[in-house]
Amino acid sequence: MLTDGDMCEEAKGFKALIFFVALYLVALGSGCVKPNMIAHGADQFNLQTNPSHSKLSTYFNAAYFAFSMGELIALTVLVWIQTHAGMDVGFGVSAAAMAMGLIVVVSGTLYYRNKPPRGSIFTPIAQVFVAAMLKRKQINPELMINGDQNRAESGNVVQTQRFRFLYKACIKVEDGSNTKESPWRLCSVTQVEQVKILISVIPIFACTIVFNTVLAQLQTFSVQQGSAMDTQLTKSFHIPPASLQSIPYIILIFLVPLYDKFFVPFARKITGHESGISPLRRIGSGLFLSTFSMIAAALMEKKRRDSALGSGEIISIFWITPQFLIFGLSEMLTAVGLIEFFYKQSLQGMQAFLMAMTYCSYSFGFYLSSVLVSLVNKITSSSSKGGWLSDNDLNKDRLDLFYWLLAVISFLNFLNYLFWARWHSHSSAPPTIQNEADGMGLNHYILTKHSKDVVDENIP
Repeated sequence: MLTDGDMCEEAKGFKALIFFVALYLVALGSGCVKPNMIAHGADQFNLQTNPSHSKLSTYFNAAYFAFSMGELIALTVLVWIQTHAGMDVGFGVSAAAMAMGLIVVVSGTLYYRNKPPRGSIFTPIAQVFVAAMLKRKQINPELMINGDQNRAESGNVVQTQRFRFLYKACIKVEDGSNTKESPWRLCSVTQVEQVKILISVIPIFACTIVFNTVLAQLQTFSVQQGSAMDTQLTKSFHIPPASLQSIPYIILIFLVPLYDKFFVPFARKITGHESGISPLRRIGSGLFLSTFSMIAAALMEKKRRDSALGSGEIISIFWITPQFLIFGLSEMLTAVGLIEFFYKQSLQGMQAFLMAMTYCSYSFGFYLSSVLVSLVNKITSSSSKGGWLSDNDLNKDRLDLFYWLLAVISFLNFLNYLFWARWHSHSSAPPTIQNEADGMGLNHYILTKHSKDVVDENIP
């Protein structure tokens, strides 16, 4: 544990190697555990015999509740241990907790419902694009769809109207031979639907990046704000600024059970949706609230800065609570809604991949955060003074203006999300003549109803 007279030494050589290896291992482990753990837990529900998604929605809420509890313990108990006993003890406690978690997971191996591995998801995706491109000019009226393979693999896949040009990857040329065509030239409808799902969720995924940029600011500048405020709770206890990040998770551990037990049944009676409100509406509500989180942060920072520069008063750290309260509610709606949306969009074999996309959103959001700070400093700087955030001193910087900028960006992102959510809802709806397709057979339906539309897509 460091005392007031101690100085931190820069890690060099072997120590630096160990440090960076540890950081990358933590990132790798987190990237492997979180998306696969959520998808694996959802796979335990047998939706074929019980198609209701209400239990699945409850599971996603429970999983996020567990994550929130873990974050809360890490930001309070673990921070306290590291502050009073040292970082080495804190890392040791973390390692012991992970070891116990591994033991618990492994102990249930014999009881899990496991799906057989299906190989890389990237290969069939690449095959669809290659096959569709190779057959982009195919207009032979003797073409037929790869029906036998489709019926064997597609199951209950519902054909959608979006990106119909990709169906060219399913067209088989009848040349009189029984030679099986290469999978890079002939794909199944299931493969095509996988690609269509992946393309269609990318705009939704992209809209959550700005949301995670806001999260990054709350986890960085808010800690700096807390350090410039009165952290005294009692005469002998001061609130660690790093523990401010626990406020959203304190809210979440109360809100998530209330949301699932009270709001969902109430909303279900009104909307008829098994999850109370659809995942897309839930995500949109969270993105909308994140704007008000930044507005609250901007107003609070203006008050803190004016008090410090005007009367020299240092206001209480509890003034920072509203922005965390609003964002806690926003995160509950957006994060859980995104997980539920991605899982329910997935075909077999895609769940873990789309779950991983949710955590890629965190990575892109935090990266965009650093880019945004640098960009704002460059744009707002002049020959006489630096940018809004260049002094690393909140009383000189204009963090309040930066928060207003984030509020505007968040609102524009919400409007952008509304467009893509509406587009997704309309484009993913099954065609009105789907029943006709079922009666005619997949081969004849696509040949007679889609072939002209598919051929006329003007693919370069």
